Amino acid sequence: MSSTAIAPAAPTGTHRAASDSSPANELIVALSAVPVDHPDRPRLRERVIEAWLPLANHLASRYSGRGEPSGDLAQTAALGLIKAVDRFDASRGVDFAGFAIPTILGEIKRHFRDRTWNIRVPRRLQELRLRISEANGTLTQTLNRAPTVADVASYLGVTEEEVLEGLEGARAYNAVSLSTPVGDGASVTELGDTLGAEDNEFELADLRVSLGPALATLDEREQKILALRFYGNLTQSEIAEQVGVSQMHVSRLLTRALGKLRGQLAAV
Repeated sequence: MSSTAIAPAAPTGTHRAASDSSPANELIVALSAVPVDHPDRPRLRERVIEAWLPLANHLASRYSGRGEPSGDLAQTAALGLIKAVDRFDASRGVDFAGFAIPTILGEIKRHFRDRTWNIRVPRRLQELRLRISEANGTLTQTLNRAPTVADVASYLGVTEEEVLEGLEGARAYNAVSLSTPVGDGASVTELGDTLGAEDNEFELADLRVSLGPALATLDEREQKILALRFYGNLTQSEIAEQVGVSQMHVSRLLTRALGKLRGQLAAV
């Protein structure tokens, strides 16, 4: 985009070509010549920003319809313009529009990269998603059909694998709430209820298979005490009454039985 494509407003609000003699250019050159600590600089800086604000608004409008409010895009573009004004050095002989445009566009792209992704993905994939989106729009009009992965890859000069990677990464742009209703009628449920979860019971499957033979190595009284304690949830005192021994003896029997089981299971 050339510096003459957008006509920045002069301080009076009129639109003129962004030539070296335009009021907007004269203002930015004048600002560069004013010392940082000069009392007139803040007001002159405001006039420069106002004069070039139409440029920022135009660049922001190019990114409308991508899921971000127009007001947010305009504010982001204005921030980029302010950065360009503060960093511009007229002594380098660079046209301000040519300096400001990439600065503003960079700020807008950074906004999309940092603020609009629900899940952070590498910057490379974020930028690739934008390129793929632009390519899809262009190719749809050119081909009069939805472009294929091969079409997009050829247009962007990348491999089909990279396009697929970019499309996969684009899925992180928007997230769906786990509370989203799924189904219809009486069978409506929430999305979160349809997702699988880790089942800790699988970790215990091998242990349960090995437990049977290990329990068979215990004598009848040890098996009964373990059953009353861990399946019947009885206290040692209650077990002692049923078995007919002291509570201390029940404690020793439990310790011995559990020791045997650990030994059997460790050997499996």
